[in-house]
Amino acid sequence: MNLIQYIQYDCEVYKMKRIAVLTSGGDAPGMNAAIRAVVRYGIGMGMEVMGVERGLQGLIDNLFKPMGMRDVSDIIHRGGTVLKTARCPEFKTEEGQQKAIKNLRANGVEGLIVIGGDGSFMGAKAMTDHGFPSIGIPGTIDNDLAYTDYTLGFDTACNTILDAINKIRDTMSSHERVSIIEVMGRNCGDLALYTGLCGGAEVIIVPEHPLGIDQIVDILGGGQAHGKTSGIIVLAEGAGHADDLKAQLSERTNMVVKSTRLGHVQRGGSPSCRDRYLGTCFGVRAVELLKEGIGNRIVGIKNHQFYDMDIIEGCAMKKEFDLDLYQKAMIVGR
Repeated sequence: MNLIQYIQYDCEVYKMKRIAVLTSGGDAPGMNAAIRAVVRYGIGMGMEVMGVERGLQGLIDNLFKPMGMRDVSDIIHRGGTVLKTARCPEFKTEEGQQKAIKNLRANGVEGLIVIGGDGSFMGAKAMTDHGFPSIGIPGTIDNDLAYTDYTLGFDTACNTILDAINKIRDTMSSHERVSIIEVMGRNCGDLALYTGLCGGAEVIIVPEHPLGIDQIVDILGGGQAHGKTSGIIVLAEGAGHADDLKAQLSERTNMVVKSTRLGHVQRGGSPSCRDRYLGTCFGVRAVELLKEGIGNRIVGIKNHQFYDMDIIEGCAMKKEFDLDLYQKAMIVGR
């Protein structure tokens, strides 16, 4: 008896034989790594795995398909999600949820894994409330979930932004200009904070710690007084817009100011080593929970340890902004 046969034999005592996996909300690098892990580890545990296309909408539209080992070959390095994703307002209704439950039952699914953000996690909770054990895997580049140190896609997005900062800085230095780089982060400034710190930005602007125009002018003016002729401002979208700030700075200073909005380029690209690692380990942990008949949980990483907790408790936790790191980044950036 080989290892896989032994594992499958050991799992036969448990009745769950078919699970499903989907990706929901905004795509994030590392989702494919998680899908791959769910499929291959699930099969290794003696279960059948169904993929649901187009997220929670796919549950309503009955977009189920069986997935085997070869269906997830050569996807660990790909950004986006091979299962596609979509937002689904209908799923917030009781009617939409009942349609999803009917299709889950019709396809013989006994457990569900949802990869996405807090909105997607509410979908996982709804399924558990209706009798379907469901597990959430954090997939969002914003890193805006408080219960886990890192979410899938955050590290890759940081590297994408950092690459852009490096290239823009070259031009700003050559032409003695200031560039405002607007990054994603509607309610969470982690992308701006980490990339601003690592990119040597003179100014970092985040929704958790807004800066007035006078403060920004003073910081840039202080740099000029010490011989700086160029600069980088990293601005989280939740704290303002690059073009608006450009107009204000152009009016208040003698600097030549440019603006760049990176947009959806931050979501794409081949996932980093860290996001492939997180996606794989998150996927394995989710399968292990369903194998034990456990639902209504979300998996995460805290202090380098993988763990799980209740969906409601996790989503209710308030994200704490690292003000100490922010202050240090603003000091070393000058």
